[in-house]
Amino acid sequence: MEQKSRQPKTSKDHRDARLKAALKANLARRKAQARARDGEKPQPEGAEKDKG
Repeated sequence: MEQKSRQPKTSKDHRDARLKAALKANLARRKAQARARDGEKPQPEGAEKDKG
């Protein structure tokens, strides 16, 4: 059975992999910040969490 290499081969692939990792880290950091903000201030009475 052949195993696929997950290492980028070209410079464009290296760049794409680096950007993908940076975006993933940024998203995780922003989610953590949002969770921290939500925990700091209580929801006002009558405010709906899901307005959509």
